[in-house]
Amino acid sequence: MPERIETMDDVPSIKAFELPLSVKSNEPVNGEYRLLVLAAPRDILKRCRAGQFFHLLCPQAGGETPYLRRPMSIYGFYPEKGELHFLYKVTGAGTRALASLALGDRLNVLGPLGEPFTIADDWQDLVLVARGVGLATLAPLALEANRLGRRLTAICSARHPDYLMSTDYFASLGADVITLTDAEGTSDLDNLERVIEGLVATGRADAFYTCGSNRMLRLLQTIGERHGIPGQIALEQQMACGIGMCHCCVRPFNRGDRQVHLRVCREGPVFDMMEAIAW
Repeated sequence: MPERIETMDDVPSIKAFELPLSVKSNEPVNGEYRLLVLAAPRDILKRCRAGQFFHLLCPQAGGETPYLRRPMSIYGFYPEKGELHFLYKVTGAGTRALASLALGDRLNVLGPLGEPFTIADDWQDLVLVARGVGLATLAPLALEANRLGRRLTAICSARHPDYLMSTDYFASLGADVITLTDAEGTSDLDNLERVIEGLVATGRADAFYTCGSNRMLRLLQTIGERHGIPGQIALEQQMACGIGMCHCCVRPFNRGDRQVHLRVCREGPVFDMMEAIAW
């Protein structure tokens, strides 16, 4: 049985599991990103929700010794297949170590952690906006929206068409996929605003969902306030413990008429889009 870790905090019923999982595959998706597939028990996968993350204990490889765990958004969880998926970009010692994992290797994971996305009953037309690896966080949300019979528009942005990811996956879930790239000169904020305003004008935007980007956050906040459209954002933040004890990931939020400080790992990583403060 996996080790049960109870977080003794203001919500003591929330639990996470720490356990070693076996690597099923770890292959490049394109020139920048890789897909890591782990074999996972069904009871763990059934606890996962869109927007949550796992804290990964990266192996020691190539003479590098990553000390802290790395938070990684869930890209996919499939109880029927017993698989847990992560999409990641190799950027430093931790992700270089992850890239060294091969079939049958074991990876220690802690999770699922954090607060997930929610879909209100009256949000029928959902707009997903993300760039690069931020799309990984929104993929499980698209699957849940499809299960609920909601209409989806996925706006996917990248530096180059070769680096666009998950577009086929979103399309397979019935999403209207809009791609914007730097190379084609379509990814600037002015054009993104025109695209989103077009969706609003045709009644295809009941709620916005995004991940990470401060520029996109500011734009969606502006459009949301202009038209009274709500939204949620999954925030990226450096973390140490991942369970709310170290307060490493605290950042400010606007809540009502005051500013509060919340932990991204525990009160998030998903927050009300209008409360988040872009850094």
